[in-house]
Amino acid sequence: MSIQVKNICKRFGDFTALDDININFPTGELVALLGPSGCGKTSLLRIIAGLDIPDSGEVWLDGRDCSNIHVKQREVGFVFQHYALFKHMNVFENVAFGLKIKPFDIRLSNTQITKKVNELLKLVQLDWLGDRFPSQLSGGQRQRIALARALAVEPKVLLLDEPFGALDAKVRQDLRRWLRRLHDELHITSLFVTHDQQEALEVADHIVLMNNGKVIQMGSPQSLYEKPQSAFVYEFLGGTNTFEGVVDGEYIKIGPYLLPHYHETLVYGQNIKALSRPHEIDIKIFDENNKTYGIVTKIKRIHYVGGLIQLELVEELTKQIYYCETHVHSEQVAKQFAIDMLVTITPSKIHIF
Repeated sequence: MSIQVKNICKRFGDFTALDDININFPTGELVALLGPSGCGKTSLLRIIAGLDIPDSGEVWLDGRDCSNIHVKQREVGFVFQHYALFKHMNVFENVAFGLKIKPFDIRLSNTQITKKVNELLKLVQLDWLGDRFPSQLSGGQRQRIALARALAVEPKVLLLDEPFGALDAKVRQDLRRWLRRLHDELHITSLFVTHDQQEALEVADHIVLMNNGKVIQMGSPQSLYEKPQSAFVYEFLGGTNTFEGVVDGEYIKIGPYLLPHYHETLVYGQNIKALSRPHEIDIKIFDENNKTYGIVTKIKRIHYVGGLIQLELVEELTKQIYYCETHVHSEQVAKQFAIDMLVTITPSKIHIF
């Protein structure tokens, strides 16, 4: 099913949650609504579902204006962050609920409902838990049951509001990979709300990045990460080092230091802010006899994150903090670097907005 929102506006008192939102969501793909808390992503999801009413604008589903159509007629499945399972019903009854309350003339027989529920429980890999109650399940199991219940009524659109937000990091990682595989099997147009950049980059086909009630940029995860259109997009989608200085020919002059900027259109004497990712920082042990360019810093902290080594560095004059990441083996790092050692850092890639 195609989803299109036109000129959607929503206010809560003096607060503007959504400010003239216009989006055509790709049909059959998994789309992340990403942004900081309060940016309007959940409000937009609830308006698409029909759970909230916009102050103005339209919601079109499959080429039909559904703005005034009740949530029951929108053929939308909704999965809440906190599951919203019925505590007095077991797993089987929770998944079967939507099927049993359908109008009599379109309701499946009890035998058909039983067959369908069992198929869904197998799909979410929990067919052995049919007689359990929600209180007897883990958080990850509850979320999968909530998803099975949403799929039971065969929705044409699946909407998920922070589906993994209440789970611990390991379960969240496992479930988002599982959701990606499930979507590849079903190909239902799906939107999920998240404030987790890594989750959006890892799972989604497309990302809609929002801030202050507006769409800032949308596209594939790769396009947003590699071709951000603003400093906000760049900084929101990953770790960032900021270099502020003045253009001096092919270099940026930052205090006594020079950094190559790789941009041909910059004007001499122009004040700029340049951004670079931690993994785009080249680091060398400071050599008094080999001063070319780069910023001299002191190692403040060394973090070992699995096979990734994160260095926190400080420039002594301004106390500016920089971050560097490397996949060098931890034993090599221990031999090369130490706390309070002087090193020279140079970005291999720079973004300027």
